[in-house]
Amino acid sequence: MARIGIIGGSGLYNIEGFEQRESVRIDTPFGEPSDMMITGELGGQSLFFLPRHGRGHRILPTEVNNRANIYAMKEMGVEWILSVSAVGSFKPELKPTHFCVIDQFVDRTNQARPNTFFGDGIVAHIQFAHPLCPELRKVIYQAGQAVVAPMHMGGTYVNMEGPAFSTLAESMLYKSWGMDVIGMTQMNEARLAREAEICYATLAMITDYDCWYEAETGMTVSVEAVLEVIQKNVENAKKLIKEAVVHVGNLKRECSCKNALQNAILTSRESWPEKSLDHLGPIMEKYR
Repeated sequence: MARIGIIGGSGLYNIEGFEQRESVRIDTPFGEPSDMMITGELGGQSLFFLPRHGRGHRILPTEVNNRANIYAMKEMGVEWILSVSAVGSFKPELKPTHFCVIDQFVDRTNQARPNTFFGDGIVAHIQFAHPLCPELRKVIYQAGQAVVAPMHMGGTYVNMEGPAFSTLAESMLYKSWGMDVIGMTQMNEARLAREAEICYATLAMITDYDCWYEAETGMTVSVEAVLEVIQKNVENAKKLIKEAVVHVGNLKRECSCKNALQNAILTSRESWPEKSLDHLGPIMEKYR
């Protein structure tokens, strides 16, 4: 039975067939996760759900404790994380209600968000040229093709700081760079999941065109229309997750994600502070 994590909006835990649900509070050395973790079974697989912004959407993107969230997943033995995230689009063909299984990131945050578990005497530099698990991405794409809205395979996600949306100048700049979608949350999660040796992939739910669209076409999009798209996306995401978890359960972890730290730790073993090892807990367990 695979142990699969889902990080996304609070509506996603109401998936038909999600059984034996239990809310678990997990304490981590990095503070509290966004909320209690909801555990149960779906499609014969163990599922662990965490609402990224807390129930009721009360946590800003910059306030999300990504280290605690990913650590909690690792603590629960999760090996796969399917992250669901709403995004804006820079491409006419990437339309609202479509889904995109991204494969790259560009970081435009101000680096104020902690993006590593390491430090305090232990130095590690993970390989991150290909930041998302190819095996999990393929499963998500195939599941989406089977059950939901048009799917797009591949694309670059520009991770902005937020919480305000882009200025028109920024939007036009990112579009000129060839970016595909924009959001505020995914890159830190992906970095930390890689350090934790968890396979991670993002399902980007396109809710709107960024503000470049109105400037180029003169067509405005109402808040009501965006909210309607979000609701449709969430319902489709539930269908996709239900389909995907069955196939994830049949996967063998043959990607490099599972050994990401093997050659990444530069600090000699005899120099590892015991306190830092204890802090890292399950992340360093197999290397102690």
